[in-house]
Amino acid sequence: MPIPVIIDTDPGVDDTIAILLAIASPELEILSYTVSYGRNPLISARINLFKVYQSIERHLAQHPTQKDRFPNFDLKRKPILAKGSAGPLEGDLHSAQYFHGRDGLGDITNRHPELSVESPPDLHPYLELSSRNAVEVSLDILRSKPSRSVTYIALGPLTNLALMMRADSQLVTDRIGRVVCMGGALDVPGNTSPMAEFNFFADPFAVKELLISTELHKGLPRDRFLLLPLDITTPHELPFPFYKTVVDPAFDTSARPSLAGEKSPLVHFTSSFLERTREVMIQFGKDAMELHDIVAVWCAIENPPFADNEPMTLAPGWKGTSRVFDIERTGDLTRGMLVTDRREDESAFPLGSTRSEAQREPNETFNKEVPGVFCISETPGPTVLLKLLTQRVWGN
Repeated sequence: MPIPVIIDTDPGVDDTIAILLAIASPELEILSYTVSYGRNPLISARINLFKVYQSIERHLAQHPTQKDRFPNFDLKRKPILAKGSAGPLEGDLHSAQYFHGRDGLGDITNRHPELSVESPPDLHPYLELSSRNAVEVSLDILRSKPSRSVTYIALGPLTNLALMMRADSQLVTDRIGRVVCMGGALDVPGNTSPMAEFNFFADPFAVKELLISTELHKGLPRDRFLLLPLDITTPHELPFPFYKTVVDPAFDTSARPSLAGEKSPLVHFTSSFLERTREVMIQFGKDAMELHDIVAVWCAIENPPFADNEPMTLAPGWKGTSRVFDIERTGDLTRGMLVTDRREDESAFPLGSTRSEAQREPNETFNKEVPGVFCISETPGPTVLLKLLTQRVWGN
């Protein structure tokens, strides 16, 4: 049976490709999308999801025999689309327009007006548009589905999940099957600041409340939370020369923008926002797109929830380790930074050399009663993901 999933997203570039992978994956049953602020404003996030569905609908109108490629694109099984939080639990609202553009998809609103959604529809053939907020919708899904069966895929800030825990932590802890979260940077630089990954930078207060300090509620079940930090997602890439060779031979950002008549509607859609992504990544010295959120969806596909009487396990090729950290919430330079307690690492320094045993004793900086967070440290490999992605999303 497919894994029921709630996808919590702020659809920017990598979220959009991750959603395409989810729609094309028979292992998943998408129950809802809860869209929120993040890389772009809330209204843009919702419109970007409409653009995803519009591109698939146009593609299948031209290629009706490929319907089986998109098992979650079904008139009879409509995911709910609900609006989530418009800002973090506390603090200022931050976006990532420098990378994703003003509309979240490389400014395709201006660069490719043929891909625009004229106005948000009141009805949608493939989505159930809900007037209720994301917290209510997600809690109702957990109530309606068998206990421990639903995976919550967090591709954006953790604000919505934190608000769910505030609303009914007992329901969440009793019934959620697994949380798969893309976020944070442990032993590598950040991608939004020198220290922080964007999702955790956007709402470090939610991270603190959910994973570190749980005075407001019972706390998430640690054995059912999988964190995929930049440490593991960054090495997974979609090289643009590979994309040009395998997916879109006409993809050439230096010559002219993508033309709809030269390729399938779905390829035209992805090429249209990857144009700007490539320009930005080349400025960063890399001719490839990092597949952060795509790795999270892949992890959810490969690692379904487990029953209450079963131990936590990972699929072959997947490994992880428990890490103890805290998060900086208000620092001018370090907001969103995961501060790891390196004194817990036996390899951090040899005893008796540069530090005394007394310096290794716990202090008030870290709460030693809080267990670590299980972080994915190994996947079956970037090549395996790249093959899966190109086969499922683009049919190559």
